Amino acid sequence: MISYFERLVALRYLGAKKSEGFVSVIAAFSFLGILLGVATLIIVMAVMNGFRDELITRVLGINGHVMLYGQDGVISDYQDIADDVLRQTGIEGVYPGIEKQALMTIDGRSAGVLVRGLSQSDFQRKPVMSTSVKQGSLIDYVGPSIAIGSEMAERYNLEVGDAVNLLSPKGKASPFGTIPKSRSFTVSVIFSVDMFEYDSNFVFMPLPAAQQFFELQNAVNMIEVFTADASRPERYEARIRDIVPPSIRTLNWQTTNGSFFSALQVERNVMFMILTLIILVAAFNIISSMIMLVRDKTSDIAVLRTMGAYQGSLMKIFVITGASIGFIGTFAGAVLGILFSMNIETIREFLEGLSGTELFSAEVYFLSQLPAKIDWVEVMAVVIMAFVLSFLATLYPAWRASRIDPVEALRYE
Repeated sequence: MISYFERLVALRYLGAKKSEGFVSVIAAFSFLGILLGVATLIIVMAVMNGFRDELITRVLGINGHVMLYGQDGVISDYQDIADDVLRQTGIEGVYPGIEKQALMTIDGRSAGVLVRGLSQSDFQRKPVMSTSVKQGSLIDYVGPSIAIGSEMAERYNLEVGDAVNLLSPKGKASPFGTIPKSRSFTVSVIFSVDMFEYDSNFVFMPLPAAQQFFELQNAVNMIEVFTADASRPERYEARIRDIVPPSIRTLNWQTTNGSFFSALQVERNVMFMILTLIILVAAFNIISSMIMLVRDKTSDIAVLRTMGAYQGSLMKIFVITGASIGFIGTFAGAVLGILFSMNIETIREFLEGLSGTELFSAEVYFLSQLPAKIDWVEVMAVVIMAFVLSFLATLYPAWRASRIDPVEALRYE
């Protein structure tokens, strides 16, 4: 237990006199080091958590959790296969479609795009797609029409109702060689999923139009399957593999994107370890300031000992003094980090407006907004770690203070 006397003396030592100004400066830097270390660690981990969750949400919102492909690139009896898969427990959606590359030409400019043939009903049933429509209406998503991303529309100055030409890589043979198949399509929908890669390169086309354009009459080349638990797609993939024909090849999203998300996890762990060093350095500053305080208070310690203070009381006094710096700095850093993380997009926009530079490029970071997700368990782990390091940093100086011999300390006073 900590007595009133011990708390009183510890609080008096926290406020330095003019003659102890240097000790006070070191203590202040220790406080700021703990504050900034905790705040930085919480902010960086929140941003990395936000990145990972946003990328997974966007990737899995556009792509299925399990993908089915024909061995020869064609699935003819796709509707029967889709119905069989949909009847399985835990399957929430099955979307047959076509995915192929094409060349889009607009006013003499051309660009490669990834075309996905998807029926109007399936487009409406996909949660991410149905809620991402910014211009136009899905009612017009029929016939020779397409849906394009907002980044693509902005880049080529396209609006709903404009016409674009698409060239299929599979052309027709002629005496003059292979002639690419070209067709004009009308922009009926402009969508935005807040992920630059999809908003700038993907083109969605009604399935019948895609079948005709890519010459896959009554057939598709892939089937997307959405499951109830996206974190365990291999369990559903094994079940699906047992009911589909041997000519169908299955892949889950962890297989196709596993290396990317594993790299994010490794980066997150390494960043946590690196930023923890900031808190560790601040803890060493606490040790330095406490050692200097003990040396400065040697005569006071000797007087307290001669008045009957126990060694344990002296140790508690200096533990409270040093730990208070770490505890208050940790609390202030946690509050600052949480507030910064909760308003990070507003802060980013303010800094961009103030500096006139783009701090978060969607082309580089894939996302149009800076994400942040606070993991409260992680925040508690950071706070507890900072508390423990601050407490441990006070033990050695406090032990040294308790071991001072009052006779030797007062010999030359």
